[in-house]
Amino acid sequence: MGLRGFIIKRAINSLILIFFVLTLNFIIFNLMPGNPMMMFANPSRLKNVSQVNEIIRSFGLDQPLHIRYVKYVYNMLTGQFGISFYSKDYVALEIVERLGNTLLLVGSAEILSIIIGVILGVIAAHKRGGIFDSVAVILSLTTYSLPTFWMGMIFLLVFAFRLHWFPAVGISSFSAINPAPNGFFYIIDRLWYLVLPVTVLTLVIYGGYLLLTRATLLETLTEDYIVTARAKGLKERTVLFKHALKNASLPIITNAAIAFGFILSGAIITEQVFNYPGLGMWTWRAIDWVDYPVLQTIFYLVALCVIIANFIADLLYGVLDPRIKYG
Repeated sequence: MGLRGFIIKRAINSLILIFFVLTLNFIIFNLMPGNPMMMFANPSRLKNVSQVNEIIRSFGLDQPLHIRYVKYVYNMLTGQFGISFYSKDYVALEIVERLGNTLLLVGSAEILSIIIGVILGVIAAHKRGGIFDSVAVILSLTTYSLPTFWMGMIFLLVFAFRLHWFPAVGISSFSAINPAPNGFFYIIDRLWYLVLPVTVLTLVIYGGYLLLTRATLLETLTEDYIVTARAKGLKERTVLFKHALKNASLPIITNAAIAFGFILSGAIITEQVFNYPGLGMWTWRAIDWVDYPVLQTIFYLVALCVIIANFIADLLYGVLDPRIKYG
């Protein structure tokens, strides 16, 4: 089986997995105890049974379970994610409103973490047992282990409230009432507000890539082809990054694919600490509001992104490592 057959096989498996995720997502939220609609449509608040029934009917909760399941699958597959129990607004519109903020925050932190973690991991593996290796491992373990909310509050206390170098919360100092004079000032302002949350997320994430890169590279550096490359007189940087890292990158790609798959879940704790209006804060509030349509949509989209990211990672394996054959 060649590449085309492999893609078709993986695509079919991915579709089956997506259907399984949809079904499991529907079952979980329907088996959970309690009735979320009673928080928003109950006689004690509305004082009118007909109003309660009307709201329940508007969300389709009075229909049989199998009909609700069919409508749920159709809405998820077509991007019509229903209406929020809390805001009474379309879930798709609320996602679009917050998606850019989350991609900017989590995407920037993830890319920086991969670059910093991989480079430092390669250097640490090359200088294994030395001072740089020990310091890099200890620092990565420390920042990886510290609570995210604690690091965020320390950064706010020092850099926002004491030194006044960076803004504390939000995404921009400009608004509809106070618009930016031009696009350049708006971009600079957005980046200024991103410094603290992105730094906190990067410090939390990069340690995993450093340790993984170091571990995989230590095994690769003992291979015969690495000894041969050095014997040919190649520069050490070429040996490390072109030969060793390329063949040791498969676990790193897998880890990065899963991380980018979870990007739509946002950074719940970081967004809460910095009051950042992204999908993470929205998810937290949906949990507090017991807003099932929002939570179902977020869980489905995260699972979908993870499935797609792993599918892409499988294709990249063969590109980066010619020893892998699609069969």
